[in-house]
Amino acid sequence: MLKTLIAAAALVAVSAGVTLAQDADKGAVVFKKYCSPCHRIGPGAKDLVGPELDGLDGRHSGSIASYSYSDANKNSGITWNEANFKEYIKDPKAKIPGTKMTFAGLKHQEDIDDIWAYLKQFDAEGNIKK
Repeated sequence: MLKTLIAAAALVAVSAGVTLAQDADKGAVVFKKYCSPCHRIGPGAKDLVGPELDGLDGRHSGSIASYSYSDANKNSGITWNEANFKEYIKDPKAKIPGTKMTFAGLKHQEDIDDIWAYLKQFDAEGNIKK
């Protein structure tokens, strides 16, 4: 009985780790589909229509020096974290009225969760955090 419980607990722990990796992998697909036309992330990422997104988790809104943000974005007072990002990506113009971002937003919670799992992996230099 004890061996069965230990085995079950180990299986759950391994499954949880795999799920997290799968979420980031799914997030990469969501990013490519919805975000990559305007944003880059990873080593060597550059601004496009929107700013590069390296180190987004913990970054102040409107703080990439190379990008010309709207006053609304620069003055929003937002520090990007999971809660702020998930609210923003559902409806950017509602979260930051006056933003230049024209994207209508992600509507599926799974996509929102997956893209955050993907984005938060990258440090400010575009490397996957260890």
